Amino acid sequence: MHPCATALCLLSFFCAIKASADPLQSNQTIRLWSGDAPLAQGNDSVDIPTLTAFVPTAGNATGSAIIVCPGGGYTHLSGVKEGSVIGTWLANNGITAFVLKYRLGPKYHYPAEFDDVERAIRTVRANAAAWNLDPHRLGIIGFSAGGHLTSMAATHFTLGDPKADDPVERVSSRPDLQILLYPVITMTDEASVHKGSRTALLGPNRAADLLLSLSSEKQVTKDTPPAFIAQSFNDPVVPIANSDAYAAALMKFNIPVVYLRGPYGGHGFGLTDAWSGQCIAWLKTKKF
Repeated sequence: MHPCATALCLLSFFCAIKASADPLQSNQTIRLWSGDAPLAQGNDSVDIPTLTAFVPTAGNATGSAIIVCPGGGYTHLSGVKEGSVIGTWLANNGITAFVLKYRLGPKYHYPAEFDDVERAIRTVRANAAAWNLDPHRLGIIGFSAGGHLTSMAATHFTLGDPKADDPVERVSSRPDLQILLYPVITMTDEASVHKGSRTALLGPNRAADLLLSLSSEKQVTKDTPPAFIAQSFNDPVVPIANSDAYAAALMKFNIPVVYLRGPYGGHGFGLTDAWSGQCIAWLKTKKF
């Protein structure tokens, strides 16, 4: 490498360290890439994936963190009910939360959405020391289509590239646990698939191998992280067969799973007592 290029790489590296050394603030917005995101089609807000931080009060923080993926059928984000409300709830329970604004269809299709969630996990993990977080207590929660994104993060993670120039890309994108609320899971089961989410995520690309790859119930392995799942059995939007299939796949591989299946209020019920207290109790068993 030319000496000037080497110096530029080192400068970029130390600038990244300096930028991440500032204390994390509530409502702070963090760009996932300092420049254009991969596959960017512009530089408007919809083209720039971000994290918004929700920080526990001093003395209340446990050192754990959870990334929040709002739902919205991959066409919009339920940024309050499944975003800031959830971030506030987690922060009130001592968990630092990061609400993910990921790219959406019809402008963006896979793999842009997956690039965003992988980068979000890596961003938090790479900055864990600066933000007083434990890189081994980093989870993810998702709702509806955000649940599908969460399940992809839990089944398609990579361990990072130790030779990458970008320090963020050197760390693992595996979440340490996953929480799924009324999630979209399958892309192949025509009786259960949420067709709107599939169309928004994939556009016209319906190649059989891609559909199989993005059907999370078919991608569980022994390395998939523990899960907490809740869905209403009378969900009129995303059939509960999605959660049933994912829970069954987790149990097949002996992955610890708590599955709440009951009359919780159809689809999109957000934060309710039906699941939130049990979820916090489960998180405590995971030292979150």
